[in-house]
Amino acid sequence: MGTKGREIVGMDVNKLVKLLNCAFADEWLAYYQYWLGAKVAKGPMKDAVMAELVQHAADELRHADMVCLRIIQLGGTPLLSPDAWLKNTNCGYDAPADPYVGILLDQNIKGEQCAITTYKKLLGITQSTDPVTYNMVLQIISDEVEHEEDLQSLKEDLDLLIAKRK
Repeated sequence: MGTKGREIVGMDVNKLVKLLNCAFADEWLAYYQYWLGAKVAKGPMKDAVMAELVQHAADELRHADMVCLRIIQLGGTPLLSPDAWLKNTNCGYDAPADPYVGILLDQNIKGEQCAITTYKKLLGITQSTDPVTYNMVLQIISDEVEHEEDLQSLKEDLDLLIAKRK
């Protein structure tokens, strides 16, 4: 990282890198959870749910890339293995063991809500200390809020469909 680029970070850079690595782990695990869920999904509205999960997977992979690049800019090393992701995650990983679309939607809504909480904390920490990371986090949290809304809308539609069939 450039000398001036590191100087503008008004907090412990190592602490920030550690927090970003936890977010990096979350993004990779979210990517895999979405990607795999899209492959195994079953039930009503399967095609709509699969399409949404595929789109969200692409966004999570893009977020992982953004966070990784920032870690490197700060002179850190991104977590290098999936084992490290599982040890450092804020949000965990919910395997799509039950492929029913309603379960998948609930799992991913929970994940998005955790991501929003994680990035809200990062916004607070970096707002007055690191404008570069703050702006990156602002972009990511905007996507996460949109993801939660998309998934909750699908879940509402699914619930209405199921209720009408009864």
